[in-house]
Amino acid sequence: MKPTILILCTGNSCRSHLAEGILRAAAGDTLNVQSAGSKPAGYVHPLAIQVMKEIGIDISAHQSKHMNDFLQQPIETVVTVCGNADQACPMFPGQVNRHHWGFYDPAHATGTDEEKLAVFRKVRDEIKMVFEAYADGRRDQAKAA
Repeated sequence: MKPTILILCTGNSCRSHLAEGILRAAAGDTLNVQSAGSKPAGYVHPLAIQVMKEIGIDISAHQSKHMNDFLQQPIETVVTVCGNADQACPMFPGQVNRHHWGFYDPAHATGTDEEKLAVFRKVRDEIKMVFEAYADGRRDQAKAA
């Protein structure tokens, strides 16, 4: 059974979906990657979908979910990507690891559409760097085992 990685943020509309899509793409079929929120917004932000499409990752079918939906599932690792989710994060059954990698919420971006897109791209690229490195580390760890 593939280890489950749960990526949490408050609204589960931007950062956690960016991270979920990037980690899924980077890890291939070695991990079960999910995302959820402590107060789900009920949608995935259209600009998050757009900036992911720009790098060849389709998250248009993702849905905003509540973290409690995962309380009965074995979660190996929880990664919080915002401070509020880190503080609200419960312990999950089987949880072995917990990481907090905070990122700016691009949903708070203001200005023109192009200025907002620039913020989404910046956060996407920051998340991509961190989660691709994490996937590389997991692969190295698996090879050493």
